[in-house]
Amino acid sequence: MGLKFEPLKTESLAKQISETIRLAIVEGDLKVDEQLPTEQNLAARFGVSRPTIREALKRLAAQNLIRSRRGPTGGTFVNRPDALEAQSAMTNITALMTTMGEFDLSDIAEARRELEIICVKLAAERCEKVHLDAMRVEISVQETPNMIDEDFCSSDVRFHRALVDASGNAMLRFMMSSVIEATQPIVNLIVFPFWDKKKTIDQHKRILASIAQGDSEGAIEALSEQMDDLQERYRKAQEKRDQKP
Repeated sequence: MGLKFEPLKTESLAKQISETIRLAIVEGDLKVDEQLPTEQNLAARFGVSRPTIREALKRLAAQNLIRSRRGPTGGTFVNRPDALEAQSAMTNITALMTTMGEFDLSDIAEARRELEIICVKLAAERCEKVHLDAMRVEISVQETPNMIDEDFCSSDVRFHRALVDASGNAMLRFMMSSVIEATQPIVNLIVFPFWDKKKTIDQHKRILASIAQGDSEGAIEALSEQMDDLQERYRKAQEKRDQKP
């Protein structure tokens, strides 16, 4: 086993032990599905009590890095990464930080703009019919008369999710989950008082038409215009938030 047993400092022993094991997992010294030594064995090797080891393992389990199994073939094993679980965890923490005001609205807008421009460029080269159909459906939804704000916002999220999916890049889809799934629904509702829905729908149509034609420049131009409008709405919303006591 590639786990290194180094001298521990006087700060939280459980935290240090969990970090040592976490690094071994991240760096590949501990392999997926590899079994860790028993609590007793780990306690002896680290020179600490079993409750300290138990606390360290709880920390790792909370990060979904290890799993426990009971029975004759039981023990503690290195977890196999699950992309959906990791994406969900990242989305949840990003949404929480957004609602707590940890991110400035202009920073969110800037990050979304740069990442989504990459996505729209790739989408113009790689999109499939299923992605185009998904975007068409959302434009049709957005044109529904007397649509309430929340439903329009939800449709906007789904449109941009389909756009990101059309990039055909798994890493971008994973990264953008924290922008599309987490920040966009929250921020959309914040900036909605300043939103021109008709203009947004027109921009969505232009983005879709350009992607369908393989026109990356046209798609980027339409998206950039939408991001400019969005950033202006973010600015106005931020000013309104700053004015509140």
